[in-house]
Amino acid sequence: MWSTLKAPSLAEMEAMAHEIFERLPRGFRDLCEGVIVRVEDFPTDEVLDEMQAQSEFDLLGLFQGTGLPHQSNDDVARLPNMVWLYRRPILDYWAEHDEALGHIVRHVLIHEIGHHFGLSDDDMEAIEAAAD
Repeated sequence: MWSTLKAPSLAEMEAMAHEIFERLPRGFRDLCEGVIVRVEDFPTDEVLDEMQAQSEFDLLGLFQGTGLPHQSNDDVARLPNMVWLYRRPILDYWAEHDEALGHIVRHVLIHEIGHHFGLSDDDMEAIEAAAD
């Protein structure tokens, strides 16, 4: 049995993240218009430095962009808002905890998108509960 199991590739985890996103509450998804979800193995060195991470395994995900509470109609054209999920740290977390991989990916996805909206931890927990 164990000889056939393998960790998902970058493409497989990105597909998983998009499938999970499609199962989030519709009102939440509607607010996410224009947010791009990407999966990479690890954060860049620049991100690690900016976030003052001790290790490349410290970050499971990251929102990059201008959160909705901080956007203005007068803003100059900017890069799109992005949510990054980091495959290897997520897999490492999965290996050390008793949670389904999909649950972890959903949690990180909601948490990072929540930063986009300036949501509280309680708000994000309610969205996760509604997505079960």
